[in-house]
Amino acid sequence: MTADQTPQEKLLAMRASIDNFDAALIHILAERFRRTKEVGSLKAEHDLPPSDPVREQEQIARLRRLAEKSDLDPDFAEKFLEFVIREVIQHHKQARE
Repeated sequence: MTADQTPQEKLLAMRASIDNFDAALIHILAERFRRTKEVGSLKAEHDLPPSDPVREQEQIARLRRLAEKSDLDPDFAEKFLEFVIREVIQHHKQARE
C-alpha cells in the first residue's frame, strides 16, 4: 500500500491480503487433517480410543499460550481448537467403523 492510494484501493489491497491468509489457512488445515486421518487409521488398526482427553487438554493449554504470545484472544484459539478436535474425533470414530 502506498500513501497515494485511495481508501477504496487500500481496502482492496487489505482484502487481497486477507484472502491470501484465508487460502493459506485452508491449505494448512487440509494438511493437518491428512495427518490426523493417518493417526485415526493407526488408532483403528491397533484398537486405540478415538479421543485422548489428556493430549487434548495439553494442546488447548499450549495453543492458549501461543495465542497469548501472538496477541490473539486465547478464548478464540481454544474454541477454534475444540472445533478442530471434535472433527478429528469424528474422523477417528469413522475410521473404526
